[in-house]
Amino acid sequence: MGTLDSYVLDYDSPCDVALQARLETIDTSLRARHGMTVEQTAVGVLDLNRLRLALLRPDRMEYAASVPKIGILLAYFQLHPGAATNLDAQTRHELGMMAKASNNEMATKFSQEIGLRQIQDVLNAQGFYDTNRGGGLWVGKHYGKGGERIADPVGGHSHGATARQVLRFFLLLEQGRLVSAEASKTMREIFLSPEIPNDDIKFVQALKERGVQIIRKWGSWEEWQHDAAVITGPARHYILVALTHHAKGDDYLEDLARAVDDVMAGGGQ
Repeated sequence: MGTLDSYVLDYDSPCDVALQARLETIDTSLRARHGMTVEQTAVGVLDLNRLRLALLRPDRMEYAASVPKIGILLAYFQLHPGAATNLDAQTRHELGMMAKASNNEMATKFSQEIGLRQIQDVLNAQGFYDTNRGGGLWVGKHYGKGGERIADPVGGHSHGATARQVLRFFLLLEQGRLVSAEASKTMREIFLSPEIPNDDIKFVQALKERGVQIIRKWGSWEEWQHDAAVITGPARHYILVALTHHAKGDDYLEDLARAVDDVMAGGGQ
């Protein structure tokens, strides 16, 4: 087995047979419980301790609501290299409001400053969006505003994501390979932002009594309900991403987080 530092998540990454079977069983059971179809869930799990991957419909482009704000954060650090080690307190807080509290005003401040096409150029250049592979992270509209809209070529979404590319974002963050080691460290601190309360919904709601640390980006719009997180606790360190499109999406997300955490806390057996 390789190390976390050397692990690469791409379109050829093999899934772990046992973990894949567990995830498929969990998803099938939860979809039945909540009246959901395979068209309404996309999930990825990566066990960072044992480098085991499981994926369900990972390359299907989804309307992603606020999840692609992670792309604005990435582009900011890519285009402001000095920010990795010299970020002023106000900008750090505003980026935290965007990334942790999902504040639309702050997201739009930065997307307007950088430019939508420039943000997407960064995402494309780093392999986060590929028209030949189902899509990926897409930021085509300023949040909470009208005006400019650039639809993604695969799904026609203003804000889009695939489970695989969101999983890959958080993997690179944990590896210290998102822009640079220094930028990754600062971005991780921004996701933590202890002065900004976590939104007590979805994965955080499900796992709040379990003694785990969570850094995450959630998204909600009408019946699109998503969450993506790095979860760290006793005997476990893993990434969980789930994109749903159903009125019971939040219930699915909470049940999924508890079920997957049970697997991870038990060593994944």
